[in-house]
Amino acid sequence: MSILFFVIGFVIFSVYLFFFIWNISNNSKKQLGENYTNIEDDNPVDYDGGGNWGRFPDINSKNK
Repeated sequence: MSILFFVIGFVIFSVYLFFFIWNISNNSKKQLGENYTNIEDDNPVDYDGGGNWGRFPDINSKNK
């Protein structure tokens, strides 16, 4: 009877561990995809992500 409890507990623990590791890997891949989707669309000079706070205006934004 105790061997049966051990086998059932081991199966439940193995299934739990499999889905736990799968969830961690799946969410990390999803998070990387969400965070780095539009790096090419952003301003390549804006490394800090704070926007264009420089004192020199863009060439394209001159008043005509």
